[in-house]
Amino acid sequence: MTCIRSSRTIRSWPKRKRSCWRLRGESDEMEYRLMNLDDIAAIVEIEQEAFTAPWTAEAFRNELTNNLFAKYMVMELDGDVAGYGGMWLIIDEAHVTNIALRAKYQGRGYGKALLRELMKTARYLGARRMTLEVRVSNDRAQSLYRKMGFTPSGVRPNYYSDNMEDALIMWADLNPENIGESETAGALEGGEA
Repeated sequence: MTCIRSSRTIRSWPKRKRSCWRLRGESDEMEYRLMNLDDIAAIVEIEQEAFTAPWTAEAFRNELTNNLFAKYMVMELDGDVAGYGGMWLIIDEAHVTNIALRAKYQGRGYGKALLRELMKTARYLGARRMTLEVRVSNDRAQSLYRKMGFTPSGVRPNYYSDNMEDALIMWADLNPENIGESETAGALEGGEA
């Protein structure tokens, strides 16, 4: 089974030499692929489950069809859309727009795997650094981001419109140490799937 597929109707997703993973004794077959328009209903379900101010189907449709800087991936576990991540790639920086998992997959290492895949892909596509915003109250996410090499660099006051909560701005260098690979091990292959 090929573990990375892409839809040429929107954008290609780079192939990886090793793209299937098993975590913590789980038997789930993990697959990363390019998000496509058919995924939007499942992605919106995850958004509504994960966030108090979720993106709409129209927002995702616009990202996939009109935003040339946007790259969105889906994580499937045994054929189920378990999570997704998105970023904007601008010159040599990647800005994480969204990353979320269904609740039933949280706390099992899949969030870390998803973020690592997003970081590796950003690095492959030319980004040298990655940034994101996270609620100042979201200690769980901040802990994950710190483990992946992100450090706080500032605060965006009243960033979240649902409750005017501040956002912590975090940055990470996309070096092999932060994304868990050597210069050659696990490197991405060029081309389309």
